[in-house]
Amino acid sequence: MRGTAAPGHLAFPAAWGSAGASPTVTVPDVIRREPEPRPEPVRDKDGKRGLPPVDVADMRVTVLIPAHNEAKQITETIASLRRQERPPDQIVVIADNCTDATAALAQLCGVEIVGTRDNRHKKAGALNQVLDRLLPIFGPLDAIMVMDADSALDPGFIRHGLDHLAGGRYAAVGGTFTGKPGGGAVGMFQRNEYARYARDVRRLQGKALVLTGTATIFRAQTLQEVVAARRERTLPGLPHVYDVRVLTEDNELTLAILHLGFRILCPRECTLTTEVMPTWGDLARQRLRWKRGALENLIDYGWTPITRPYWGRQLLSLVGIVVITAYLLSLAYSVIWLGGIQISPLWAGITVIFMLERVVTVRRRGTLQMALAGTIVVEMVFDVFLQIVQARAFWQAAWRKERKW
Repeated sequence: MRGTAAPGHLAFPAAWGSAGASPTVTVPDVIRREPEPRPEPVRDKDGKRGLPPVDVADMRVTVLIPAHNEAKQITETIASLRRQERPPDQIVVIADNCTDATAALAQLCGVEIVGTRDNRHKKAGALNQVLDRLLPIFGPLDAIMVMDADSALDPGFIRHGLDHLAGGRYAAVGGTFTGKPGGGAVGMFQRNEYARYARDVRRLQGKALVLTGTATIFRAQTLQEVVAARRERTLPGLPHVYDVRVLTEDNELTLAILHLGFRILCPRECTLTTEVMPTWGDLARQRLRWKRGALENLIDYGWTPITRPYWGRQLLSLVGIVVITAYLLSLAYSVIWLGGIQISPLWAGITVIFMLERVVTVRRRGTLQMALAGTIVVEMVFDVFLQIVQARAFWQAAWRKERKW
């Protein structure tokens, strides 16, 4: 049997911000009880830290959904939570400066609504306002799921996530996502990209590089440890869960958890779908923020045993920009100066390897996508586009250009 709420009261001010086209924002129940003691994490033989194991049947799950003008998708997101094999105990939609019907639709779905108050820090600030009130009363049986309002969980996500968290070995469990329909050609490219990423995660047996903001379940004690470490200044940022200074709060939180010695996981069973960027411009802005944010997170944390593999990936990314630039320049040179494409054996071999990698890694997307990937030219457009965006991110990070969300 799941843990029951003990007496107590968690008061969220009903006047917190505007919830847009909503009736009066409700004051959530959010499991009313007295604060619970927090046991100390344990150190394993390999030097990693673990959390006290608990009975998975007794765990309580609170889902937080930060939402800014997500009226088109919020009902689908909530419906995916209702369909879970192990439903959450509490669903809270955080209506952040909404001017549409997000809060009204969420309320019709029977979930709790919280409006933010004077929030200028977007998703990170909205979550901090709620987590600052939840974490002091949450205990070892509590888990907190944070998910985007434009994502939809597959039915086994929470059940499998809790199975991994209950033993105490893992401090957080993230999902792997595929793209929702739509977006034309740019949407198709993103769905192929996400399929490749999911394949990589499966091949790494759930080894996670980043706890995705689309959907991640944390042991509440994990987040309590993060706040305590920020307060003691052993981690960057103010004493909240999310660092509001950064562009990529989920990536930064991942680094924070890893630097505390905890393990994270992206199990193959925890899957979901999420919105793709509908235009090239939207995609460029998203990836510029992701790349620059990741670079700046690494600069904040410096050169540590945790960040070294991440720095290595950034170096490989930079090498990739150089290689693809050299490849395109060699083709241009052949056309302009030699009167036709003169591909050397070296570049021919590289092309064949690249083609095979493109085809094999989208097998789950079907024959059509494999055929398109095999042409190379079709997906080369997307790859070159991303390389240009990444080069811009490196430039902006190096010269500390003005940051934009």
